[in-house]
Amino acid sequence: MVFVSIRVKVAEYAKWKAVFDESESIRRAAGSTGANHIYRDADDPNTLTLMMEWDSADKARAFLNDPALRERQQRAGALGAPVFSAVLVAA
Repeated sequence: MVFVSIRVKVAEYAKWKAVFDESESIRRAAGSTGANHIYRDADDPNTLTLMMEWDSADKARAFLNDPALRERQQRAGALGAPVFSAVLVAA
């Protein structure tokens, strides 16, 4: 089990969430287990931290480096590039 921590600022949470939800099948096909946790910053609810579970580190890295992900992020209203702070393997 592998977890990816992502921090991103978005223009509008509802718009971002809609694109995130519609992309679930794409993530699953790329190795996501579907266990996603989204946290909104208490002082700025458009700043998000995600913890996402993947079945392997290699698949997670491949997904995060896929150019199509950048297009979906732009469509969702991400402001700047997300920060992928860690790919963690459960002990």
